[in-house]
Amino acid sequence: MLRGSRLCKIRSRTWHKERLYRLQEDGLSVWFQRRIPRAPSQHIFFVQHIEAVREGHQSEGLRRFGDAFPPARCLTIAFKGRRKNLDLAAATPEEAQRWVRGLGKLRARLDAMSQRERLDHWIHSYLHRADSNQDSKMSFKEIKSLLRMVNVDMNDMYAYRLFKECDHSNNERLEGAEIEEFLRRLLKRPELEEIFHRYSGEDRVLSAPELLEFLEDQGEDGATLARAQQLIHTYELNETAKQHELMTLDGFMMYLLSPEGAALDPAHTCVFQDMDQPLSHYFISSSHNTYLTDSQIGGPSSTEAYVRAFAQGCRCVELDCWEGPGGEPVIYHGHTLTSKILFRDVVQAVRDHAFTLSPYPVILSLENHCGLEQQAVMARHLRAILGDVLVTQALDSQNPEELPSPEQLKGRVLVKGKKLPAARSEDGRILSDQEEEDEEEEEAEATEQRRRLISQAKQISPELSALAVYCCATRLRTLRPNPVPPQPCQVSSLSERKAKKLIREAGNSFVRHNTRQLTRVYPLGLRMNSANYSPQEMWNSGCQLVALNFQTPGYEMDLNAGRFLINGQCGYILKPACLRQPDTTFDPECPGPPRTTLTIQVLTAQQLPKLNTEKPNSIVDPLVRVEIHGVPADCARKETNYVLNNGFNPRWGQTLQFQLRAPELVLVRFVVEDYDTTSPNDFVGQFTLPLNSLKQGYRHIHLLSKDGASLSPATLFVHIRIQRF
Repeated sequence: MLRGSRLCKIRSRTWHKERLYRLQEDGLSVWFQRRIPRAPSQHIFFVQHIEAVREGHQSEGLRRFGDAFPPARCLTIAFKGRRKNLDLAAATPEEAQRWVRGLGKLRARLDAMSQRERLDHWIHSYLHRADSNQDSKMSFKEIKSLLRMVNVDMNDMYAYRLFKECDHSNNERLEGAEIEEFLRRLLKRPELEEIFHRYSGEDRVLSAPELLEFLEDQGEDGATLARAQQLIHTYELNETAKQHELMTLDGFMMYLLSPEGAALDPAHTCVFQDMDQPLSHYFISSSHNTYLTDSQIGGPSSTEAYVRAFAQGCRCVELDCWEGPGGEPVIYHGHTLTSKILFRDVVQAVRDHAFTLSPYPVILSLENHCGLEQQAVMARHLRAILGDVLVTQALDSQNPEELPSPEQLKGRVLVKGKKLPAARSEDGRILSDQEEEDEEEEEAEATEQRRRLISQAKQISPELSALAVYCCATRLRTLRPNPVPPQPCQVSSLSERKAKKLIREAGNSFVRHNTRQLTRVYPLGLRMNSANYSPQEMWNSGCQLVALNFQTPGYEMDLNAGRFLINGQCGYILKPACLRQPDTTFDPECPGPPRTTLTIQVLTAQQLPKLNTEKPNSIVDPLVRVEIHGVPADCARKETNYVLNNGFNPRWGQTLQFQLRAPELVLVRFVVEDYDTTSPNDFVGQFTLPLNSLKQGYRHIHLLSKDGASLSPATLFVHIRIQRF
């Protein structure tokens, strides 16, 4: 891989181009050739941005266009975010295997790296690039280049003084140990040293009792002497110190940079919630127009979009089904120029990928525009391809209307669709309520022709109707108490506009409705560019299936990722008790007085990414904004001042405080931006998590990019205090 391989890139049946791919010396990036040379950053992809490496014809592209290449010679590199798959064919099966296994090992090694190792790797990769003549010696000019690369604009006099202090050979060159000393000084963390010395005292090492005192001040659960000793044995690098149960500054830094020193509670990263309650008691990660990879007007449809949604923890996907040629239903965004994919190919993708990340149930939300014959074809495909995975009858025959739990439905697929009522017309087929009527009315306000189409009621095939067991699509007509109690297996679909109206006007009645039944909310059809709405407002009222355009990055998807970050990223989050009790009095518009104070001291940041890598002198002026997303009365945002020309180790030391009325619903979003006086600030990185999963004390926040990829080693260092009263 370091020598490079000539691999054939496959884009279509006729577009096959041989390109050179070569692993870089850092082992963290791959250089590739392009037909037209671009900026250096456009010729590289990073191992940490890879979502999966698949062997054979395991992508939509290779299944359609890879016939000329044996599966044993093919591989697909799937990326996080919106970047397209890379479909490749090697000259031999052995070479394909080298890349599949090699990238797998590199990804595993990267996952196993500590933050300190990532930092060392990161700084040494820049060092290699700054050494312009590759003589393993650094002149002052090369050191200045290195500083600009790592996002710091250091005063020339100060930089030269630091350079000369390390130049023990006095030859205007740093080499070997001198370079290491320079990097050690550069990477110093004065704020960590200050905290360390506060607890370690004169001898400048932490004993186990001193470390225990620090853990108690942090508010750590289960802080005991045994726990302190365990941390020393895990994170201390110096063997002598470890034998004497002492922790040095290096060990202390290793601990605070580890997942155990992060803002996210490590205990919440696995499934820790009760998974035995009815489905209506959970927020469920949901996607809208799942088949789209871009806008809903002319963008391509792809089965890969379903694979990506599942890789992001999505548990409810949408299938927009229309009549297709040759008796085969297709999926696309009707009445637009979006491309079409076969219904059966999507069901196959569900079978192959639905349970790779999470074992909990998947809901297929059918938007059905097919005639009776193709509906029967849809039902046949669902049964034939999914087999026993598909739920075709109630689990509990005694209580067929009661919603089962995620635990009971592990590894199963549910269909959300129309259900024929018991009373049928003479031919066994009946006109039904259209859940999509509401959706299409909003999308088609300007189109008279589509209004006429909608007004024509559609027939439902008994074969497809039979598959709607626990998710029977129904229009939500009223929230007033009905003579007949609502059926838990009925699901209402509402546009964001109608949901907001109910939240505003019905308040607590809507919350109570959502304790018993599932509600799906989807974006307005007028959002032509597949923009999103804020999901928080819908979660505040207990809506479970808050469907977003997963293909569109932005703060809305950051909130979705933050909400479902915990509980093993399984796509199911247990709602707070106030949203589960059938007689709850909770109203998100009137949450009561403040119950919690959140105080965040923003201390420093480390190794923020350079936004314009092609301009050496472009250095960020970072500021930090903390956003609170919750009930309307809790929503707030506060920010620090900006630090001029320093993305390497900016320091703020500013305190931001928030009063919270419904803390159990709060998401906290940390955002770093590059300040600009003349135009909107540029996004640098963010991290979002639930308040209830936020740990107190001194914590590192590991920043993510716009599309959710790690920006390692970029971190924020903060102190967090949560006072409940």
